[in-house]
Amino acid sequence: MHFPRLPDWLIYAAVIGALVLAALGRRENADAPQAPPPPSAEEGVLLAPASAFDPSVVVKAPEAPLQPTAGTAFSIADSGVWLTARHVVAGCRKIALMETASLAAEAELAPGGLATGAGPPSDIAVLVTRGGAPALPLRRDLALHVGERGFHPGFPQGRAGEATSRLIGRQTLVLRNSAPGHLALARSEPVLAWAEAGRTDGLHGNLAGLSGAPALDGRGEVVGVTLAEAPRRGRIYTTSPDAMLEALARAHLKPAAAVTGEPVTVDNYGRVADTLRRDLSVAQVVCRDS
Repeated sequence: MHFPRLPDWLIYAAVIGALVLAALGRRENADAPQAPPPPSAEEGVLLAPASAFDPSVVVKAPEAPLQPTAGTAFSIADSGVWLTARHVVAGCRKIALMETASLAAEAELAPGGLATGAGPPSDIAVLVTRGGAPALPLRRDLALHVGERGFHPGFPQGRAGEATSRLIGRQTLVLRNSAPGHLALARSEPVLAWAEAGRTDGLHGNLAGLSGAPALDGRGEVVGVTLAEAPRRGRIYTTSPDAMLEALARAHLKPAAAVTGEPVTVDNYGRVADTLRRDLSVAQVVCRDS
């Protein structure tokens, strides 16, 4: 019995194929793992570090800084440690946290709790009280993403209210104060800029009184202190997470450990804000010069 003779070209092709397979099998395989999926619309790209090239925005402070003012403060330690905006309490002779409409707790600036010209620029003040309230957790993960949603519970226009926003980037906030009979003063600091996306139903006009409120992320962790707004632009400006840690380090204080926040969404942020105010974790801070 004779097998049919294979064509020469088929034999040559088989030999060449075997040699190619042998060569490929000995080749080093250093392929990188599959690339991660693109970020979702909710998360966005990673926010770049602060830069001298960040755009600037100018915000005017009240012309009479010692007139009675009110803002928002929030607890970061059950022992009685609070954060608020510097410009709310700077120059105050008396600081009080309102427990009810007629009952207030005396508060004081923590030693080193008000940034000076020699320290890092920061519109944050650290307050201390004899008694405390349930603490809000500070965000330790400093990586932020464009498009992250923020929630700002506090006392806009002197009454309970809140706003929600989306992170759009970094800017340099220039606070100008031109009191009558004094030279115009300006202080600048890097901040986070947020686009307002919603607020308490029926709350119209500016958000004055929200200064000092916590900016919460979706996990209920504080990512910054609310500083100011630009109503025409629909922007809210806050400090960054590292600025809060620096302010506490200057005051030689630490936030509460092992604190977890309540998840916050666009559907429940009003209820979460009400709970925080009821528990006095977020309180109205009042400043008077007498």
